[in-house]
Amino acid sequence: MEVRPWHREDRRHWVIARRSVSRPQEISYYIAYCPAETTLDELIHVASSRWAVEECFQTAKQECGLDDYQVRRYPGWHRHITLAMAAHACLTVLRARALDTEKAETDPPSSSP
Repeated sequence: MEVRPWHREDRRHWVIARRSVSRPQEISYYIAYCPAETTLDELIHVASSRWAVEECFQTAKQECGLDDYQVRRYPGWHRHITLAMAAHACLTVLRARALDTEKAETDPPSSSP
């Protein structure tokens, strides 16, 4: 649903509602701000990508200490965030490789003709 149509001619504000597939009674809302020519399909695609990014940050908070910092200045905060995100990226790659290896070990051998 479009909101604030009078704000700017070249931009639009939308309220987006997203229903959970696993818990249909839960609905999340947020505001999207986009160029006026953005199609509904593009808006939905970008909005659905947002949830994957949020889950990534939540995992980084839990597993890599992304939220465990007590700094007083930007350089210290920036170093902590960079290190935590690099650790999260490394763990993600290692997990993907481990899953590929497990899959390769459990797949039946293909028969040759």
